[in-house]
Amino acid sequence: MKKRLVYFLIGILFISLSSFAFHKFYMGVYQINYAAEKKMIQITSRIFIDDLNNGMEKKYHKKTFVGTEKETQEDIDLLKKYLSENFTIKINGQSKAITFLSKEVEAGDVLVCYSRIKDIDKFKTIEISNTILVDWNAEQQNITHITAFGTKKSVLFTESSRKEVLKY
Repeated sequence: MKKRLVYFLIGILFISLSSFAFHKFYMGVYQINYAAEKKMIQITSRIFIDDLNNGMEKKYHKKTFVGTEKETQEDIDLLKKYLSENFTIKINGQSKAITFLSKEVEAGDVLVCYSRIKDIDKFKTIEISNTILVDWNAEQQNITHITAFGTKKSVLFTESSRKEVLKY
């Protein structure tokens, strides 16, 4: 009888703990570096591939395969459009065009995108808007690290906090 009770309690404990293991973490990580010597802002984005494809499918009503073996040029074009619509930067109040450079898959499930903004002289403010995947999933969080003029700042973008102005 005691053995049955112990096995029952171990089973309950296992089921309880395993339910936590299946919870997915929705996070994107972005790095913005100001390279003064190049007069350039360099942007690196790390986004989970499955979440990105799901978010783009919801927005554009088309299944995409970015970062997979089935990826097409149309998928890449849609990725560029999605990033440009959901990640914007203003320098001293003026919108700046972000140029998508390349992408690669990291650790099998993360898409790393490289972008830049050219011809940036010293600035006083940078306004960042990051809504990537926020409309698809209210739990999405986008941590953004900004390094400029020897200072590193970090901002967390969520469903309720989509834009931030930083002063330098």
